[in-house]
Amino acid sequence: MGEGRVTAGQQADAPAASAGAVDHVALWRGINVGTAKRVGMADLRAVAAGLGLVAPATVLASGNLVAGVPTDRAGDLAAELRAAVAAATGVDAAVLVLTGDAFRALAAANPLRRDERPPARVSVAVAEVPGALAGTAPPAVDLGDEEMVVAPDAVYQWLPAGVTGSPVPAAWWRGLPTTVTARNDATVQKIVALLDARAASRG
Repeated sequence: MGEGRVTAGQQADAPAASAGAVDHVALWRGINVGTAKRVGMADLRAVAAGLGLVAPATVLASGNLVAGVPTDRAGDLAAELRAAVAAATGVDAAVLVLTGDAFRALAAANPLRRDERPPARVSVAVAEVPGALAGTAPPAVDLGDEEMVVAPDAVYQWLPAGVTGSPVPAAWWRGLPTTVTARNDATVQKIVALLDARAASRG
């Protein structure tokens, strides 16, 4: 893992990317949490289309976009998406972009997924800089029933008490060598399902 990164309500019937484009996943950080930074998913799709992305589709309302990126496209897509969304909505929020294949690999590598565990209580925090978390140790605190695995490209957590009940100090997250963007595994699996459906429609 680590390759395929482009730094910086589900539309299930969206067409797949064309043969000249590669599906990517964009994850916005901190939008539509409570009443702050409210952004409509239609706005994200419109911005993506305006930047020339192919068949943009969103998953849920937490800032998850899947779209085809033309293979000949150059530039910092994450920075362009951030700037375009800010211009269109007035909300400036960081966004992380990675290829669909890289996202699938992060999802498949989750060591804390269990059939008996609600996927909404399993978290995947994706590193903005690929590989930057290599060698990072979990926090030196008693995690209780919580479990954490720090991989080079992501932090995986089992959160039996939920995010707000986690004993991991905020200072540990702030001290990471790269920022991370988290999604629960229920959302991750929905994004993977959309990627798979788009791939299947291309044959």
